[in-house]
Amino acid sequence: MGMSQEEFEEHAAKAKTLPETTTNENLLILYGLYKQATVGPVNTSRPGMFNMRDRAKWDAWKAVEGKSKDEAMSDYITKVKQLKEEAAASA
Repeated sequence: MGMSQEEFEEHAAKAKTLPETTTNENLLILYGLYKQATVGPVNTSRPGMFNMRDRAKWDAWKAVEGKSKDEAMSDYITKVKQLKEEAAASA
């Protein structure tokens, strides 16, 4: 089943070209999956409540901590494809 590292990196590059209109929610999902795929489970403590941006990113990562590296990579690729298709459809 394993996704290739190359395919993952290719989609990570594509994610950087997503339109400005991509929702924060979707960007956070991608962030969490990316961190899970590259770093593994959350390895830092949750940022304080005054640091909303980092806290949201941390929460997104924490939300997927049960996934294996392969699962996270696969979900990430699927999500990037979905967002690229939505962007193309609305362009």
